[in-house]
Amino acid sequence: MKRIAILTSGGDCAGLNAVIRAVTYRAIQGYGWEVLGIHNGTQGLLARPLEYETLNLSLRGFEDRLLRMGGTILGTTNKGNPFHYPMPDGTFLNRSEEIIEGYRRLEIDALIGVGGDGSLKILSELAAQGNLNFVAIPKTIDNDLGITENSIGFSTAVQVATEALDRLQPTAASHDRVMILEVMGRDAGHIALISGIAGGADVILIPEIPYRMTIIADKIKELQKRGRRSALVIVAEAVKKENGDSVVIHDIMGKERYGGIGHYLGEKISELTGAETRVTVLGHLQRGGQPDFRDRLLACAFGVHAVDLVAEKKFNRMVAWQNRKVIDVPLEEAIAHYQDVNIHGTMMATARGLGISFGD
Repeated sequence: MKRIAILTSGGDCAGLNAVIRAVTYRAIQGYGWEVLGIHNGTQGLLARPLEYETLNLSLRGFEDRLLRMGGTILGTTNKGNPFHYPMPDGTFLNRSEEIIEGYRRLEIDALIGVGGDGSLKILSELAAQGNLNFVAIPKTIDNDLGITENSIGFSTAVQVATEALDRLQPTAASHDRVMILEVMGRDAGHIALISGIAGGADVILIPEIPYRMTIIADKIKELQKRGRRSALVIVAEAVKKENGDSVVIHDIMGKERYGGIGHYLGEKISELTGAETRVTVLGHLQRGGQPDFRDRLLACAFGVHAVDLVAEKKFNRMVAWQNRKVIDVPLEEAIAHYQDVNIHGTMMATARGLGISFGD
């Protein structure tokens, strides 16, 4: 082993720079290797000449501020599946071989990829097709990757959502309002559940549990009877309307994405209870900003272990966190398992024990 590379792929989150730093420190100080950073995920391996899309990572370039920085200095992308790549004329092309060729042109001995379920699935397929030496590090604010108990970015996203509830509560109490906080959660409700418990929410709505508006209204009326005319509601963006329809918006390019369930709930709650409602959508605030200490520690542990796997020539593995320690698992097994909220798990039991309503 002489040279390895690292890229970040998919949506950004807090802790990515801490991973890049950990990989660089371990590879250089532990093994004396050269480390390349690849810009913009797999897009960087499509670029020609490749030199414009790579960055030589050295200890001198890694001041301690990088540990604290949000985002990723390498850039990332969640567009352009190389197996079905959109071309300017509207057609699609399989460009996977171009990426594999880019890997070989860099003359690297291994690639470390940091991504979520979608990114890691693509990188896994590329590695299998090109017989590439690949190690994966999981990151996703949704924390929905299987096998690992925690992924980079989740803890900070929960912290941001919890702080938002902390800030909304005094305003809700001051004006006798129902405050509704819409948080991210593409398919799973982990952020809404954990921050809802930590932030003292009265109602938590997640994609895993269907709800009825009348039950939510009854919860708010119950609070009013007890003398409290304010309430906190937190909802994951993927939660559907009561009739099962998804709530989506379209960007200027016509692309559909989740958004708007908070405003839907605000109108319905106001109609059923007479309460004044206000809606806050956190959106990308959950992705940005400084990583909290948990994401920094996880990033450091994952980065070091990933480099050690390369040194041991254990490829097609994903680092993971289980039972308070870092381990590694077969990548194919990791991406095959999806981790939504366990509706019979400890956190659900805790929330219900506290009297939090899920609208069911």
